[in-house]
Amino acid sequence: MTRPNGQTYHPRALAELPDVEALRRLREAGVPVLLYGPPGTGKTSLIEAAFPDLITVAGDGDTTVGDLIGEYTQDEHGGYAFVHGPLITAMREGRALLLDDATLISPKVLAALYPAMDGRRQIQVKAHKGETITAADGFYVVAGHNPGVHGAVLTEALASRFSVQVQVGSDYDLAASLKIDRTAVRIARRLAKLQEAGDIGWAPQLRELIAFQKIADVLGVDAAFANLVGIAPLEDRDTVAEIVTRATGRAVNALALGRQL
Repeated sequence: MTRPNGQTYHPRALAELPDVEALRRLREAGVPVLLYGPPGTGKTSLIEAAFPDLITVAGDGDTTVGDLIGEYTQDEHGGYAFVHGPLITAMREGRALLLDDATLISPKVLAALYPAMDGRRQIQVKAHKGETITAADGFYVVAGHNPGVHGAVLTEALASRFSVQVQVGSDYDLAASLKIDRTAVRIARRLAKLQEAGDIGWAPQLRELIAFQKIADVLGVDAAFANLVGIAPLEDRDTVAEIVTRATGRAVNALALGRQL
């Protein structure tokens, strides 16, 4: 399948259905979905492939109610006009709304969204004359959560709004089928097992493996392996370097500048 940016998405199985089809059925049934897993595992890619009409809000600790609902903005004549935000646009046009990194957004900000998700399917815009917005058919909310990211908190109030919660991990078989270096994929699998066992906190996901192959094609495989070591968090870097060295049969350190040419 093709994403809006032109990249290809390869569906995976979910409840004995292609994941894209499963999400579309859940939307038709009005069942909100939260996808959770490490960054780079394909959560956003799946959602973009499933919902071509998607509007995305990139959440962080600075996201405000105005970023969701809208706020007054100065116009070209020096006056102020209320510009509706992505939530209202999605509600009015019956579109899907992705809260990317939803668990980085303040619970007080997210509370503004909840009336649109429950049986009322309405919100009141107090900042704009108290107008009431009612969601059109098709309006749907989906969220992404990265549990290992600092500051990401899945509150009970947020979790209760998402009846379906799907864990998303990297598909290393897909990585292999994309002709990514086999040694790199093998290293990623090994690190993922260590991460699952709690021995390390990081492992390369599909995003990092795709980047690995691009780097290898441009700078060579040695530089790609050195970069793989270099992007590992400091607390895991020695372990990653040891495993990469063992797999490649040569000492590999973080990518760095060398002597002057």
